[in-house]
Amino acid sequence: MKKPLISVIIPTFNRLGPLSELVESLFRQTFQDFEIIIVNDQGEPVDRIQSLYPELQIKILTPAKKLHHVGCRNEGLACTEGSFIMLCDDDDFVVPDHLEQMADAIQDADFVYTDVEMVDFITDNGVRCPHSRTVFAYEWDRELVRKFNPYISSGSLYRKEIHQQIGSFDEEVHNYWDWDFFLRVIESGLKIKKLPAANTIYAFTPDGSNISAGLNEKRQTYLQKFSEKHNLGSLSQENFWTMMDRPFVKTKRSQSKIVWDGKPMIYRGR
Repeated sequence: MKKPLISVIIPTFNRLGPLSELVESLFRQTFQDFEIIIVNDQGEPVDRIQSLYPELQIKILTPAKKLHHVGCRNEGLACTEGSFIMLCDDDDFVVPDHLEQMADAIQDADFVYTDVEMVDFITDNGVRCPHSRTVFAYEWDRELVRKFNPYISSGSLYRKEIHQQIGSFDEEVHNYWDWDFFLRVIESGLKIKKLPAANTIYAFTPDGSNISAGLNEKRQTYLQKFSEKHNLGSLSQENFWTMMDRPFVKTKRSQSKIVWDGKPMIYRGR
């Protein structure tokens, strides 16, 4: 079997339903030269996905100890065979021509990402349906990226060789690994391109009610480590929803194309 062009890395923990939706969205891609690497972080078994989608090249990694989501990405990265890496969270999915667009865009770039739709889902009889949809689209610049993370990692594509230059994902900053990764890519002078279309459907709860006080305290510690690493000064602990409402951030919004038809992603075997 020839090596795939793209390796899709998916860390997962007890989200078999949404994970299956993501794999279904990858099955529907118009571009099929890729492998899927699922890293199960001590959660429920996900092996059935391989039997449900025999057409896809799927590797399932089951580390002997809990690595948490950033460590799982590094574990998956070490097992990739593709020349390009696509990142995805296990509760997100992408539109059918996403990989085709990204594979074309990366030809003259090192790192490509798209806008996303932030979707608050409701589950009806086991099917996730959109309750609210908000476009997340910002043109990054050095002023913005030091105050606000305009990059959502799900669906982004980059050359694997980038890691030889900037290293692996930083597990020490935990929740802020993606912002840290984006800043390191920028600081390395690599060519970045953004496609102005909301190709990635990003599951998000606007009120942040799923975050406990204990988790907030931990996140503040990670935020401080991240800020000190990049000399960013004082940063407030906010989620995307509250940050998007800040006047300065509003001035950085960009136009984007809405792509998803809003139909649920029905996967095999449900």
